[in-house]
Parts: sequence; C-alpha cells; structure tokens
Amino acid sequence: MSAASPHRSDAATPDGRGRRIGVVAARFNAGVCDRLLAGARRALRAAGTADADVVEVRVPGAVELPLAAQRLLDASGGRCDAVVALGCVIRGETSHYDVVCRMAADGLMRASLDARRPVAFGVLTCDHESQAWARAGDGPDNKGYEAALVALEMLAVADGLSR
Repeated sequence: MSAASPHRSDAATPDGRGRRIGVVAARFNAGVCDRLLAGARRALRAAGTADADVVEVRVPGAVELPLAAQRLLDASGGRCDAVVALGCVIRGETSHYDVVCRMAADGLMRASLDARRPVAFGVLTCDHESQAWARAGDGPDNKGYEAALVALEMLAVADGLSR
C-alpha cells in the first residue's frame, strides 16, 4: 500500500518490516490524540511493521512525551529503533501554550539527538480545536500517519549514512 501526503514529494511508503517502533501519545486532548494514534498504527501496518513490534505508551500531556521517548530509546535498555511522538496543544488565552510547545519540541529533539535515533514530531500545535480535528482525519494526511512514515524514513536514511 502506498499513500502519500499532498505535502510529500514521493509516493513510496518506507519499509517497516523488522523495525521496533515506539508510539508515545498524550492523553490530554484525548479525542484528537486517539485519532493521531490510530493514524500512526495504520501507517506502520501499511509499511509492514508487525503489531508486536510496536510499543505504545500513553502519557498525561505533551510535556511528558520527551521522557517517555527517551526511555524507549535509552541505549542501556531501549526497546525501540525509533519513536513517534503524538500530542495536541491548542492555544488558549495565556502564554502557557508557547511554553508547552517549546518544552515538547526541545525535549523530543534532545531525546532524538542523545539517542542518535529518530523521534518523529507528531505534536499538533493549533490555534483552534477545529484545526486539530482537521489534522487528525482518517486519511493519509493524518499527522500521526505522517509522523510514523517519517520515523521509518529516517531509519532508512540513518542506515544509509552508517554505510
């Protein structure tokens, strides 16, 4: 099965066979995050990743995503080749939105760089709830779906750079 986002320049689905993928999803804004998680699962199955090779972890919110991602990738006992991080932050009336978004983004980047393994950023940062729902649909433009494909593609890129 090959499905591409309208924003991707290629139509190839990366090969997920034999890959161990962690999917860390926030519970805050649960309805949207559940749809992102379903999208990620669809993409991983389409890419050939066995359900048994997917480790799913739920955390309270976007700020907690980096620690879970880091633990899944930890060199001393990491169970995953890559992590897909899923969350949804919707702007409110205070600057809390900016703080949460920055903490999640910086923490996930740090987890990826420290582990030298991919952490795909599937955290929605939206101004309105309607924007979040639009990005968590059933098709291949679901941002959870896209993030899962990014994780697999970056594993292939890293493999190529290791040669």
